[in-house]
Amino acid sequence: MSIQVLTNEKDFRDTLEKDASFFLLKNSLTCPISSAAHQEYEKFSEVSSLPCYVLHVQEARDLSQSIAKEFSVRHESPQALLFQNGEVIWNDSHGSITKQKLVQVGQ
Repeated sequence: MSIQVLTNEKDFRDTLEKDASFFLLKNSLTCPISSAAHQEYEKFSEVSSLPCYVLHVQEARDLSQSIAKEFSVRHESPQALLFQNGEVIWNDSHGSITKQKLVQVGQ
């Protein structure tokens, strides 16, 4: 399944309405740790039955901060979040973002 990029609040709201469950990766375009997490996320997206989204924090900083505030999840980058029925039910960051971990969580 391909990873779709969320760039603004409208994209995110539409996703919340459309998908009962989905993963979101907050990704930094300049951080090597984010790059490694993004590669793992890409591998995961190829086997996931859940939709996968990404937001690039440098391009969607307001959205990233809005999500952190609304869902009471401290912002980190990289950070993977699993949304279910409009709530964040899991999140992790940095080196903990691996294909294996995401597969476990997404089952």
